[in-house]
Amino acid sequence: MGREEAERILKEAGAAADADFPLLEAAIACAIHEDPSRDPQAARDLGAAGVERLAYRLKQESAEEALAEAMAGDLRLAGDLFTYEDPDNADILSVSDRRKGLAVALGIFYLHASRKCGLTVQGVDFPGHFLLRIETEEGPLALDPFSEGRVVLPSELTRRALHAGLTPNVADRLDRLMAPVSDRAVLVRLQNTIYARASQTRDFDRAERSALRRALLDPDDHRPWLDVAAAREGQGALAGSLEALARATALDGGAALAARAQRERVRLQLN
Repeated sequence: MGREEAERILKEAGAAADADFPLLEAAIACAIHEDPSRDPQAARDLGAAGVERLAYRLKQESAEEALAEAMAGDLRLAGDLFTYEDPDNADILSVSDRRKGLAVALGIFYLHASRKCGLTVQGVDFPGHFLLRIETEEGPLALDPFSEGRVVLPSELTRRALHAGLTPNVADRLDRLMAPVSDRAVLVRLQNTIYARASQTRDFDRAERSALRRALLDPDDHRPWLDVAAAREGQGALAGSLEALARATALDGGAALAARAQRERVRLQLN
């Protein structure tokens, strides 16, 4: 699979309904888009192994126990505590090789296996740290894929929310803290993380690629194009930056004012 093929897959995923979103294959396409020299089969094999192990464990364990044991116990998926800032932690192919990464990258394997085994598991766009929500007979539980799939108690959710800067009246609302998001939003969050880290290190090529992937995955959202414009400006590609700003404005008139101000700044540099 080359970069053009990866973009085709991402474009098709972007056009798909949320219920039909191909999470693992889209995540693999994102990784190939970043570096087309690699073989995606290891990630597919790991996804298949996760399905097999989870199906086996569900015969004898509760859903939350089976999911954690299959992913963290059998497949050895865990958070990278020692080299947290390593870009490989946000790359699904590298995660499949290293068996460690960021919570949202690990969560993709949890979600893939859960879908195939009929569990109701969804991502939670928790501030500062991605979580999973699993529906059980006793009600929804929060799981942390970074911490080997362990259950996060409500009191811990509130503590984390307060630490992330949420106000007490919001931090106590478990219904809001555990609001599920679509698989598309999970993969977009991963690309957002890549963009933020690349921008921080002034790796504007990488930042542009991650923003472009977001634009393909969520074609109605104008915000990725604002980030594409910023990344291109960082590279000195001012004409390309103007083109991206024009796309943002065309998608959302509400972004027109911000995009216009940014566009005028870029034009001044061109002149």
